[in-house]
Amino acid sequence: MCQGTKLLLEACVRCNVQHFIYTSTLEVAGPNCKGDPIFNGDEDTAYDGESKSPYAQSKRLAEDSVLKADGQLLKDGGTLMTCALRPMYIFGEGCPFLQGHLDKCLLNKNVYLRFSRKEALVNPVYVGNIAWAHVQAAKALRVPQKAKHIRGQFYYISDDTPHVSYADLNYELTKDLGFGIEPRLPMPLTMLYYFSLLLEIVSFLLRPFVRYIPSTNRHLVTLLNTPFTFSYRKAQKDFGYMPRYTWEEAKQCTAQWIASIVPQRRVYLKSKAA
Repeated sequence: MCQGTKLLLEACVRCNVQHFIYTSTLEVAGPNCKGDPIFNGDEDTAYDGESKSPYAQSKRLAEDSVLKADGQLLKDGGTLMTCALRPMYIFGEGCPFLQGHLDKCLLNKNVYLRFSRKEALVNPVYVGNIAWAHVQAAKALRVPQKAKHIRGQFYYISDDTPHVSYADLNYELTKDLGFGIEPRLPMPLTMLYYFSLLLEIVSFLLRPFVRYIPSTNRHLVTLLNTPFTFSYRKAQKDFGYMPRYTWEEAKQCTAQWIASIVPQRRVYLKSKAA
């Protein structure tokens, strides 16, 4: 991922592409392995440690490359201008994670599995608002008075989706379709963490013989059960970002998409089990 981003930056220099906006991720910030929470953080929030997952590390390196590339001279003598957007967990139509959770829900008699504590609040963001943030950042980079504030900067992008746990987001999006959610984790959080460690050990021991991918791991347990919320105030101040879609609009569009795929997912799961 990092090398691919560097190649794109090099292409921008050679082809005189003046503006580069990198889609980063919240996981660049964390949570760390201790699961230290952040409530309504911003770009200046200090945080001890970072996520050690390969995905987070590769995104961090790529983001650093993009921000450091700001100011490079283009082949025609122009200047490369860059910034990075760090979206929260993105939901909406076509989201593969929502579809995966839906499949498990259908197999569990229309009840979502609870994989995160109710109090592990995060602030997911609707895909339409993420797209709109990119449009607004791109427009701002073309205006010198605005560009000078955002060049070489990163921004957290959220919206007005209620702060909920990851598991409760699935439920909120589909409860009007008749789906339920389990009231608690399948086991106490500490036990779930060490159970995940055991699965990781089994995966490591089997590696020379068979490829076994555990259904969970310690990083995932920590990620899904750590309160981690951020404000979009800086993006609003620097380049005028405001969510284009309300929570109710985002919820309605996502629920309609989920409702449209339920019949085909039922058929697929039934055929797979046959």
